[in-house]
Amino acid sequence: MVTPRTGPDAGEMITLHIEHAVTDFDIWSAAFTRFDQARKQAGVRRHVVRRPVDDPHHVSIDLEFAEVDEAVAFERFLRETVWATPTHSPALRGSPVTSVLREEVVGA
Repeated sequence: MVTPRTGPDAGEMITLHIEHAVTDFDIWSAAFTRFDQARKQAGVRRHVVRRPVDDPHHVSIDLEFAEVDEAVAFERFLRETVWATPTHSPALRGSPVTSVLREEVVGA
């Protein structure tokens, strides 16, 4: 169970969830790091990177935003600028799958 947020940042949290295959995690990670400033400027409040324990060539990323519009705009930036340019995403394999998610509180 996820505990509801409290405090000054207790407002709605929107997540841009991304999953994609990578050819080399270290190369992908270096490219991801190069875009730290772009994420901050786009309104990313927090990010989490995960990999399945049984597949080192798959990455799951959650980028948290305050607003849906910010998440949608950043997804567009990724598709049109980052993922469309091989030098920006050197270890990306295939097409990323994305979802913009709203946190729901269930039970309490």
